Amino acid sequence: MDKGRLEAFTDGVLAIVITIMVLETRTPDGYDLAAIAAALPALLAYALSYVNVGIVWNNHHHIMQATQRVDGRVQWANLFLLFWVSLIPLMIRWMNETHFAAPPTAAYGIALAMVTIAYILFEKAIIACNGRDSKLASAIGVEWKGILSLAAYIAAAALAFVSPWIAIALYVLVALSWFIPDRRIEAVL
Repeated sequence: MDKGRLEAFTDGVLAIVITIMVLETRTPDGYDLAAIAAALPALLAYALSYVNVGIVWNNHHHIMQATQRVDGRVQWANLFLLFWVSLIPLMIRWMNETHFAAPPTAAYGIALAMVTIAYILFEKAIIACNGRDSKLASAIGVEWKGILSLAAYIAAAALAFVSPWIAIALYVLVALSWFIPDRRIEAVL
């Protein structure tokens, strides 16, 4: 099965998710400094979510470079990943509308945790399709960064009930950790 179609579909869905996020972000209620300051949390939530979708897109791109072929299992794993990514606009709208109350801030973390789980399953499906001796299998090994990110998202979701801002700080830290390039795939290509 041709992997190009899966890549194109994923690119299209992620572009739509980003478009929905920006369309759902409200403009400030005025043009003075107070109105801009009041809108700043919503704009920062958009920026964080944009980065998270970008991380998924970037990692998806890298994994597909090391993939020779895909099968039905990979396609379903990809759809599962895209389902959870598509919930990100809903989560940030809910956080914004409730002024970052604990339940929606925790739900944002659960959605990010599910994106991480879905990505790991996607990776495993590709490795199963391409074989344990494939370039991707040799590059990945154990997905420590994904596992640590998952643990941080779950902890942040629980901590949202202590302080939503602690949870958001953890979400930002995880996103920042993904800016450190992962050279495993490029090393085998």
